Amino acid sequence: MLAFIIQRLLQAVVVMLSVSFVSFALFQFVGDPINNMVGQDATEAQRELLRERLGLNEPWPLQFIHYIGNIIQGEFGLSYRLGIPVEDLIADRLPATMELVLVSAFMALALGVPMGVYTGLNRNSWLSRLFLTISLIGISLPTFVIGILLILIFGVWLQWLPTFGRAGVVDLGWWTTSFLTLDGWRSLIMPSITLALFQLTLIMRLIRAEMLEVLRTDYIKFARARGLRNRAVHFRHALKNTLVPVITITGLQIGSLLAFSIITETVFQWPGMGLLILQAIQFVDIPVMSSYLVLIAFLFVLINLVVDLLYFIVDPRLRLDSLSRGAH
Repeated sequence: MLAFIIQRLLQAVVVMLSVSFVSFALFQFVGDPINNMVGQDATEAQRELLRERLGLNEPWPLQFIHYIGNIIQGEFGLSYRLGIPVEDLIADRLPATMELVLVSAFMALALGVPMGVYTGLNRNSWLSRLFLTISLIGISLPTFVIGILLILIFGVWLQWLPTFGRAGVVDLGWWTTSFLTLDGWRSLIMPSITLALFQLTLIMRLIRAEMLEVLRTDYIKFARARGLRNRAVHFRHALKNTLVPVITITGLQIGSLLAFSIITETVFQWPGMGLLILQAIQFVDIPVMSSYLVLIAFLFVLINLVVDLLYFIVDPRLRLDSLSRGAH
């Protein structure tokens, strides 16, 4: 187990160094940072002084080492557009995105898993056909279309829910949340449904396909022949053996929710990381762009590490393989 964790951590370090180098290259090849930070009226002496202060006259390997050191300390430089530290921008916007992603992921799992199990066990029922129809719509429609339709129906026609923004925010000092107020939950409903729908349908279809495949295997037939109840066969044996691919997809999709919430946050003007990076791209705010790249890569690496550990817990074959290697 320890060797498995160390191996994954070393792989994570290599990935983060590679991503950090790509992020660092943005500063080197996407315009001159000095031109973005000072006005056109700045003299050459002022530009040179700023270049010296930022360490831009040093060789790029040394600059990269300093860049890595700053990232480790949580320092990402100043935003060209706003002139404030990028880490402060991230700390201000990250709670909104994390809140939206957590609600969307919980919704996708809480609905997708039971729907997948039901459609796998009851292939010909009318409810299964309804679930499959909903999943087809969720996969086919683009995210922004789903968001606009929800705004039109529940925000404009029925006027049940707010159409944009994050309401009912409570400041806890080190974090902000909408979970503690009714207005906060109302503002979360439509963005979280929009973000979760594709993930929900994907999880549902995956579990359905895995359940159909597992139910045809010999050990399930043997379990039925032993006289086990359908509940024990379906949930203790069949569902348990669908967990490995489900864990994979769920981990990747949570990372996707973090990385690709840009469209949903733009449609609903949700004040999170997605809207921040979109504004940074429009204004070529390189420190924000590079910091976003590093942050998302770190979250993906962290999620993949958790998924690998869950593999080790769920799949006994990995544990047996690890023990056999240790014996040799």
